[in-house]
Amino acid sequence: MRSRGALASFFLRLGRQVWVRAAAFTVIAIIVALAAKFIGPLLPFSFSFSLGDGAVDSLLQIIATAMLTVSTFSVTAMVTAFSSATTTATPRSTQLLIADPTSQNAVSTFVGAFAFSLVGIVALSTGYYEQQGRTILFVATLVIIAIVVVTLLRWISHLSTFGRMADVIDRVEEAAALSLELHAEHPTLGARPAVPIPPDAVAVHAEKVGYVTHIDVAVLDRLARQADVEIHVNATPGRTADARVPLAFVTGGPDDDVVSAVIRAFRVEHHRTYEQDPRFGVIALAEIGSRALSPAVNDPGTAIDVIAALQRVFSRALTTERAEDIDHEHVFVPAPPLSDLAADAFRPLARDGAEHIEVQIRLQKCLASLAASSPAQAEVFRDAARAAFARSRRALDRSDARTLRTAVREAWGR
Repeated sequence: MRSRGALASFFLRLGRQVWVRAAAFTVIAIIVALAAKFIGPLLPFSFSFSLGDGAVDSLLQIIATAMLTVSTFSVTAMVTAFSSATTTATPRSTQLLIADPTSQNAVSTFVGAFAFSLVGIVALSTGYYEQQGRTILFVATLVIIAIVVVTLLRWISHLSTFGRMADVIDRVEEAAALSLELHAEHPTLGARPAVPIPPDAVAVHAEKVGYVTHIDVAVLDRLARQADVEIHVNATPGRTADARVPLAFVTGGPDDDVVSAVIRAFRVEHHRTYEQDPRFGVIALAEIGSRALSPAVNDPGTAIDVIAALQRVFSRALTTERAEDIDHEHVFVPAPPLSDLAADAFRPLARDGAEHIEVQIRLQKCLASLAASSPAQAEVFRDAARAAFARSRRALDRSDARTLRTAVREAWGR
């Protein structure tokens, strides 16, 4: 699984927008409504039957009224789910809920059916259809009704879990796992590992301050080959690009055109995204657990669920084989160390859950399991476990501290 290019990433992000799918469904619905007039003459047989006065118009009126109400209800339900996830889980999960395909399909279907009915009503009132055209429109209306009913049933079932805590954790877990697997397979995004930057390298700064969310390494490599330079990426996805942190360093005396092209290969935005940022997903999961452990919420069960999710995320990454091939010889990219990822994931839970014995026991078991699954990197998880135990030992009373010490010995086999 390689890093996506800038164009592929753009269309992927565009497809996740609600309005894109809704607009596409609306255009298709309008085309279907207007094409009913021309489909009849193209058929090799006569296709018409007697319809009562205003039969099609009545159906379209019902659909228009119902779909306007259902569309409004659906948008309200989506906004409520977004708000609930923001306040109970983490605001970082909202972008995943917005990209949910089931909710997007539901809203798009309802809006498309509404547009179909409006166009059909207007066309009927102007005498646009002949008898065969009205018959085809009637059949198309029945098909639209069937699609709407099926979509509505699926949407009602989906609403029972959409935006709930378990649903949010599952979504963030999957996004984090995919990003971390990509990082484990291609930690340098197909480029060469970072080396010390030559002193004569030219620093390339972003034109605005923000988070680096995507790097088109293929473009950088092609640019480096054409200009006979080497590019050392400095601001990897997730880092803030500003006056202190350059996007990259370029060796070989780059001209202004090369510098501008390097800048364009980096996408800098106001908010972090999950696509190429391996740390963002585990940070979002840790935030959910930390909020659950706050005095206002006091929900250690959710924190334990988050620890289990983090264990699955790291387990998938640790069992992913690293690709040894280098596709971009003229680009150097640093990879965030596993210790940073482990700190992002487990330090907030160790800090905020220090007084919760049940959370600490589950955390120690999780870290011991991860250490056992990857002996070569076990020391990273041992360090995290030692730090968590030291924090909790100071916060717990003597009885709970003894219980935790026993659990630690059992988990780590000592």
